[in-house]
Amino acid sequence: MAPRTRIVAPAEETPEADRIEGFAHPRETRHLVGQGAALAHAARAIRSGRPPQGWLLAGPPGIGKATLAYRIARYMLAYGATAAGAEDLFVPERDANALQVAAGAHPGLLVLKRGLNDKGKLMAETSVHVVRKLSGFFGMTSGAGGWRIAIVDTADDMNEAAANALLKLLEEPPSRAMVLLLSHVPGRLLPTIRSRCRRLDLRPLDEATLQAELARLLPDLKGAERTALARLAGGSIGMALQLAGGDAVALARDADRLLDNAAAPDVAAIVALGDRIYRITDGLDSFGAFLREALIQRIRVRAIAGQPHLERWIECLGRLNAGFARTAALNLEPRQTLLSAAGQLASATRRAGAI
Repeated sequence: MAPRTRIVAPAEETPEADRIEGFAHPRETRHLVGQGAALAHAARAIRSGRPPQGWLLAGPPGIGKATLAYRIARYMLAYGATAAGAEDLFVPERDANALQVAAGAHPGLLVLKRGLNDKGKLMAETSVHVVRKLSGFFGMTSGAGGWRIAIVDTADDMNEAAANALLKLLEEPPSRAMVLLLSHVPGRLLPTIRSRCRRLDLRPLDEATLQAELARLLPDLKGAERTALARLAGGSIGMALQLAGGDAVALARDADRLLDNAAAPDVAAIVALGDRIYRITDGLDSFGAFLREALIQRIRVRAIAGQPHLERWIECLGRLNAGFARTAALNLEPRQTLLSAAGQLASATRRAGAI
């Protein structure tokens, strides 16, 4: 595989957890793949002159939600809610607004995400103090384009107080302001938040589209490797790019194996996996992400098939999310986290059948 050029991120309050090493950040990405329906829906609403002030961009991780959000933001900051720009919301790369957005320095764009704890690590959730920045931001004098845009990445990370603060703003939205909420699991958001936003559903990429994009981004990758990545990634280009380097493919397979053996977990193998993960930089975070995404994919298949007891697997997913978030917040030891996850999966299997 050819060496990748490292893109240096601008100085920010928090590290860019959504940047994949060696590839463009979503705010720098001009190419939106496989989400034409969602883009067309957004473009019609914006160019009509009456866009909603709240959008909910929903779908699995890594399929283009942030890329679409930044595309909408660039257009709104450049042209406002008018038909002056391109029908597909494309803004020329050398446009001053596009350059500022790519640099993370546009005064009319605020991106809200989890802050840092007192140890300098990402917090497990987005606090109310982060969301309250919106009031001051929207209260500032508008820029030349007259619009202010906020992206919440992701809305799933908000705690209860933060969600209520956001709801209050959505109930009394300021003029010429737009909030773009990104959500992997929109069903977990407050119903009142969902009802005050127009929803854009983004879909996982089909395997052919995903392989074509991998061929463009990773030209030195062999065809068989692209096929394997596409199969493991479940329609997520972000997941595929993460899997393409280091220990990611092995960790993703370990996550699938844990789900396959949920009914009768192999304790010795789980302990050995925990020891191996401990030696990998950010190993537990990566494994947790792969495990949650693999479980989401299986829940989705189960839902499409109309199988029963879906709510029990959704509850299990919530417990897994909370467990890995607690481990990250407290810097706990991987083995116990994996054993706890295996126990939760075994319990869900007994109650709801194999996933």
